[in-house]
Amino acid sequence: MPLAPASIGRRGFLGGAGATAVLLGTGALDAGLSSARADAPSYPFGLGVASGDPLPHSVVLWTRLAIDPLAPDGSGGMAPRAVPVRWEVAEDERFRRVVRRGTATATPELGHSVHPEVWGLRPGRTYWFRFRAGQHVSPVGRTRTAPSHAAHLRELSFAFASCARWDQGFYTAYGHLADEDLDLVVHLGDYLYEYGINATGGARQQPMAEAFRGETTDLARYRLQYGLYKSDPHLMAAHAAHPFVVTPDDHEVENNWASDTPEESSQSKGPLWLPRRTAAFQAYYENLPFRAASVPQGADMRIYRRLAYGDLVDFNVIDTRQFRDDQPYGDGSHVPGPESTDPARTMMGAAQEKWLLDNLARNRPRWQVIANQAPMAETDQDPGPGKLLFMDPWDGYVANRERILGGAQDRGVDNLVVITGDRHQNYASDLHRDYARPDTPVVGSEFVGTSITSGGDGADMTTAGQNLLAANPHLRFFNSQRGYVRCRVTRKEWSSDFRVVPYVTRPDAPVSTRATYVVEAGVPGVQLDVAGKVVGRAHSAQAPSEADQDTRRRAAG
Repeated sequence: MPLAPASIGRRGFLGGAGATAVLLGTGALDAGLSSARADAPSYPFGLGVASGDPLPHSVVLWTRLAIDPLAPDGSGGMAPRAVPVRWEVAEDERFRRVVRRGTATATPELGHSVHPEVWGLRPGRTYWFRFRAGQHVSPVGRTRTAPSHAAHLRELSFAFASCARWDQGFYTAYGHLADEDLDLVVHLGDYLYEYGINATGGARQQPMAEAFRGETTDLARYRLQYGLYKSDPHLMAAHAAHPFVVTPDDHEVENNWASDTPEESSQSKGPLWLPRRTAAFQAYYENLPFRAASVPQGADMRIYRRLAYGDLVDFNVIDTRQFRDDQPYGDGSHVPGPESTDPARTMMGAAQEKWLLDNLARNRPRWQVIANQAPMAETDQDPGPGKLLFMDPWDGYVANRERILGGAQDRGVDNLVVITGDRHQNYASDLHRDYARPDTPVVGSEFVGTSITSGGDGADMTTAGQNLLAANPHLRFFNSQRGYVRCRVTRKEWSSDFRVVPYVTRPDAPVSTRATYVVEAGVPGVQLDVAGKVVGRAHSAQAPSEADQDTRRRAAG
């Protein structure tokens, strides 16, 4: 049922039964239910299991009970009553050494999801976990805690992904991601798309019920959309294999929304907008491994947070939707002008900007990472003397970008890396303090990861890619296939493998590394790994000269 605009205030979700449901779902409150009440006529773990937000002594676990993930009312086929869900965490896959166990309660108020936060674990360790509901046992998931904050970490392996529109292809890349040897996965947004799905399931050629036709605007429909996306076996495998750290971009709510402003063509303008945001964030929380600190408060959700991996890497996970000003010049593409360069225009809000800059000043890991939604480096689309920039990403918020990049340099951050999604393309870019003055120093590096499926099969090179390479000398690599980025971080070097699949419009595509780009510690900017078997495009296939590297070292300090 659509949420009535008059019934929901901006911060109304945690009133009354909502707060109780959260406490029950985390296991902080005991419902006193008999385990016999968990019996279901069919298997209730049709959406799999997940874990996330690793800390040195804790992870959050997740599952959402659904005996019929595609039930048109978004209920997952569950009866409207609470169900006790037992969980176990073990040091071995066969659960002979169970170290923690407990019970959470899945309630209809939160879509029968549970988010138990497990404490008392050992740092930097692999654990296995599972759930039980009555006689039913979930698939086994594997997770891993972060190392202790004081750990002198030598190496970290992780991957990042984004943009997985279900009806534009098969989630084969998620299946390959599940097979990688990783400490964690960072998902940078567009985990779900709000668009309706046609009768044949788009590229998947799968008959779809009428309930999927229209755009997703209310809680029942968001729950149904997640039921479809999360019942994919490849996505379930990826979640079961690795802990996820997630942040949304726009499509989890609506295309290109900005704080209190919906898209120009939105179906949810005026009094319909905040109820839609409320529904979208509630469903987002229900379907992903978030801690209680991120429980939505009406139309607001605490997304930005920091996760530390010893003294090697800090992940600064940011939110570029809830606090931003509306896009300049009505969104789309535009030449730079007073609106896009306005010092008062913000992408992240004053409080979050201060939080990020304070983190960069206060914490001194080897590598500072900003987990970011849309490209931070300038992406000029005009190969001629002029500039044509997208207004939705950081090119529409130039002053905010300069404060972040300049602030990092001023605070002595030697190794800044921005990881990004959104664009459905692979980039490796140098980050300059001021793109209006190309002679300003390189202060960091950005790796933009392509989509899992969005945009269809893609191509190695496109006309748009050729224009970007010609117009942006700081852009060292372009590719437009589907996939994800695998990163290996050591004290001396950051290495990013652009993992791609040749097609997504049919299943079972193989995966390969299209190119590997590296950042040398203390030398801002990306370089091609010329030792790799697969090299980048000709525009970027040569490593920087020794003179270029010397220049970068001097600029770094």
